Amino acid sequence: MLVSLRIRNLALIEDLTWELGPGFNILTGETGAGKSILIDALSLLLGERADKTLIRTGADACSVEAEIHLQDKARLKQIDGVLEEMGAEPCESQTLLLKRTFSTTGTNRQFINGSPITLQGLKSVGDLLVDVHGPHDHQSLLATEKQAELLDAYGKLEPLRMACTTAHRALREIEQERASLELSETEREQRLSLLQHQVDEIQSANLQPDEDVRVENDYRAASHAQHILEQAGIITNLLNDSENAVLSQLAQIERALTTWQRMDDSIADAETLNRQAISQLQELLETVQARGERVDLDPAQLRQLEDRLNLVQSLKRKYGGTVENVITFGTKVTAQLAALEGRTEFLAALGQREKAAKATLEKAATDLSKARRKIAGPLGEKISQELRALGFDKALFQIELSPLGQPGSAGGDHVEFIFAPNPGEAARPLRAIASSGEMARVMLAVKTTLAEVDEIPILIFDEVDANVGGETAAQVGKKLRGLGRSHQVLCITHLPQVAAHGQSHFAVEKKIKQQRTLTELTSLEGAARQREVARMLGGQTEASLALAKSLLVEAGK
Repeated sequence: MLVSLRIRNLALIEDLTWELGPGFNILTGETGAGKSILIDALSLLLGERADKTLIRTGADACSVEAEIHLQDKARLKQIDGVLEEMGAEPCESQTLLLKRTFSTTGTNRQFINGSPITLQGLKSVGDLLVDVHGPHDHQSLLATEKQAELLDAYGKLEPLRMACTTAHRALREIEQERASLELSETEREQRLSLLQHQVDEIQSANLQPDEDVRVENDYRAASHAQHILEQAGIITNLLNDSENAVLSQLAQIERALTTWQRMDDSIADAETLNRQAISQLQELLETVQARGERVDLDPAQLRQLEDRLNLVQSLKRKYGGTVENVITFGTKVTAQLAALEGRTEFLAALGQREKAAKATLEKAATDLSKARRKIAGPLGEKISQELRALGFDKALFQIELSPLGQPGSAGGDHVEFIFAPNPGEAARPLRAIASSGEMARVMLAVKTTLAEVDEIPILIFDEVDANVGGETAAQVGKKLRGLGRSHQVLCITHLPQVAAHGQSHFAVEKKIKQQRTLTELTSLEGAARQREVARMLGGQTEASLALAKSLLVEAGK
């Protein structure tokens, strides 16, 4: 749920913090008071385009921040996955923090959990959390892909849909493999020549893992062989060959300690330390002598090492940056060469695999299509019933399925929500509806029906009450409150019948302070809420106050 929204220097808002409640939230106020500014602010956090003319007069920048609590663990995991992909910090304590700022100079910055992100990144997160229905369209339900997802979710058809996705992926992999082999004869010869050259070059080199490190070190040592041998001689002399060689002196110390220990056992540890020192220095001597013996002063050996090093570095530049990558590349092109040389047989085998994959996909798509057709009619009728309760007495809502040319990852159907608001009118796709009032009520009917399977948790309805009144308005309020049981709902309304059903009620008011116009927001309860509903009824007379009280009592039952 959206816990809070803070807005600074946006249009008529100087500094406003809005703390929303769960369930059904109502926003009311006089026309022009600034209700739409609050929706504009939220839309900015959903990735909508920022207009610097919205920055409050006299301010240099505007900012909008939101705190969203992710109660559902699956949704939290999904959001954290998206954040990880874009390099943003994960949510802490199930809390998601969104922020957007823009200035008069055109600077536009976005943050999630304190991490800077792109505007598209902000939008991708917003699309998972909020739908705005009304003149500020952010309507996922208009996309036919989303309509197909909802149909499948409503019918619990995800296993059948996943079977299509898996089969389509397998077919695409085979098609790509075949395309790589279906070359013209000239292209084939060129490809064969290139692959053969690469295979020969890598195989003839007979590379070994980490060889570049060893060859480079041997080359560097051979380049300085004379100096290395001199240093080896110095070390050997000091340790073993000179008159006062270190090992000879340690042998004398060993004899002295042995004599001492006969008189004093406490010196035994010192004798052990001396023996360890002798052992380590003998090992050092052997290492120096062995390495010195391997260093060759032969110029031919140096040239051989240089040639080997140049070959290894050349292969690394061509085929992957490391010896391991070169070896891996060699294995890969060897397999490609074998496949291309045996192209006829390989293509024949691929053809059989492709035929089987197509049959698998077609069966999966057919199974999914049959299941969809079984539930499309009942779902369309259920949504039609919801529409009738919302003032569309003769409305027709249908889910139309038409075959695609080829089955895809989502099956073989084009799914389209079709709507006819009045008798005698042709049914049209949902995306073709022009009236924002009609659209908002249709969305409400669909959302109510699909509430259990629709994953978007925060729903905002603007002008949902356009061109309705009386009992229909009361039904709109009931539907929204019912929708609030599974979603957080925010509704801007001018109808008291709708406002009375809100679980949290906020009023927007325009005030003048210090000769500046400000939009302020107030949470309403008790008598204050009754007065606001009475105002919406036409004025705070005794009659309107009594009617407002009646509406609130009835809605609260």
